[in-house]
Amino acid sequence: MPSQDPAERRVVVTGPPRRTRRASGYYRPRTEIDEQTTLGHTYVRSLMRTQLRAALAVFAFLGLLIGPLPLLFAATPDARRLEWVILGFCLYAPMVLLALWYVRRAERNERDFVRLVEDR
Repeated sequence: MPSQDPAERRVVVTGPPRRTRRASGYYRPRTEIDEQTTLGHTYVRSLMRTQLRAALAVFAFLGLLIGPLPLLFAATPDARRLEWVILGFCLYAPMVLLALWYVRRAERNERDFVRLVEDR
């Protein structure tokens, strides 16, 4: 029986590989968030921090807008009609605009977060 050379027994496979290995530097932020890793926690904490920053900006603006009103009302004790005009009409438009700004800002923060998580 003739001995076969190991080079003759070699089989060449030309099809696509069945399994692909991940590159060592490859990661998915969505997986990090789902698995609740430290990096995923950092991503979510960053989103929460930006949402909190927007809420604090709204709260500060409301404080500056509504805060001095008791002093104004105390300075004009006989102006009951002025109080109702200020509370009923003058504050309504800025509060609605502030609410719209906050909703748009929060949605933009969430869109940016999703884009950050999905695009990598």
